[in-house]
Amino acid sequence: MAEDARRSAPDTLFSKLDVDGFFCEWDDERSGGFEPLRYLPKGKRVVLGVVTSKRGELESKDFVKRRIEEAAKYTDIDQLGLSAQCGFSSTKEGNDLTQQQQWDKLRLIVEVASEVWGE
Repeated sequence: MAEDARRSAPDTLFSKLDVDGFFCEWDDERSGGFEPLRYLPKGKRVVLGVVTSKRGELESKDFVKRRIEEAAKYTDIDQLGLSAQCGFSSTKEGNDLTQQQQWDKLRLIVEVASEVWGE
């Protein structure tokens, strides 16, 4: 029964919700694998939040590209996009990143997306 629920949740979310796309977080191990993307129907997109906004360390381009390649094993790469895992906090109580670290992460996302999907 539990396995049926795990299988039906992604199928329901991706197949039955009347939306064009999803923003999903995959920036840590807790997020799980990309296997649910196998339920993504043609015509819908998933934006992969693989660049974390929780820590200031900048991910390498190779790391981000590997994550995209892993996701593309389960759905067409042209149905994927790239973003930070979440927005950058606008309060002092939020994640401890400098403005420069935030800009660096945004620049990384744009550069990798350009290299993977073109201009």
